[in-house]
Amino acid sequence: MSKHDKAAKQGHKAAAPDIATQLGLKPGQSIELLKALHILTREGKLNQDSRRKLKQVYHLYQFIEPLLKELGADGHAVTLADHGAGKSYLGFILYDLYFKASSQGSIYGIETRAPLVEASQKLATELGFERMEFLNMSVAESTHVDFMPERFDVVTALHACDTATDDAIAFGLEKKAKAMVLVPCCQAEVAACLRQTKALSLSRTPLAELWRHPIHTREMGSQITNVLRCLYLEASGYQVTVTELVGWEHSMKNELIVARYTGHKKRAAAERLQQLLAEFGLEDLAQTRFKLPPQPAVVQS
Repeated sequence: MSKHDKAAKQGHKAAAPDIATQLGLKPGQSIELLKALHILTREGKLNQDSRRKLKQVYHLYQFIEPLLKELGADGHAVTLADHGAGKSYLGFILYDLYFKASSQGSIYGIETRAPLVEASQKLATELGFERMEFLNMSVAESTHVDFMPERFDVVTALHACDTATDDAIAFGLEKKAKAMVLVPCCQAEVAACLRQTKALSLSRTPLAELWRHPIHTREMGSQITNVLRCLYLEASGYQVTVTELVGWEHSMKNELIVARYTGHKKRAAAERLQQLLAEFGLEDLAQTRFKLPPQPAVVQS
């Protein structure tokens, strides 16, 4: 071997750790999978947009992995529903990093766009990810199909738009999910309700100044929506944690809601939920998105 070849080989070895560090890959992560998902180029490079997507998925994985390990203890086969799956970045990386090694459990990706569902199912087949299934339907429709498991352990929804996040919560409640991991997006429904009742609210309460201007209406609608969701989950028996997914420079839709089922339905949360709906003129939502079953007579908050 020539000196040039030796130097090139040594240089390649030295560069390998730098590339892995630069990409920020998880141990055991399949580079071929990331190329198939077009997160990496054929040359194994990562552009800025892909780096942002990968960072979001990896951060979300840090919250989901402990739940999977806990729920998968004692040989339990974990079932996970990924709503609004899109190109299924999250589902594929979860399978690659956890489900593939565990040799049990399954992931169902729910997505309304047929071409994305077909592409994801094809890729799963090519990769040998046998316990991944993709369904072309809405989140709401998936709740009632008879070929889905009766129960799911984990429900995820990464940037499911507007009321699709509420549908994912309804799915989780119906399927008695032990954990839900949600990153809401485009919360337009409540903002629209606030616009409709703006004139009446301005005359009724000075708080309406918080959403008098259109940009404030949009932001207040987003904030109120997520607050209502958290109260709804707490009233339904979940312990809720709210935090950032990643730095705001990576995504403006950055609120992460992690809910774990405890069975402790907080009566105070149910009461505050009803009070907020009344305060903001959103009473109609109490019969749709935030309809609660009868609460226990005495439950400590």
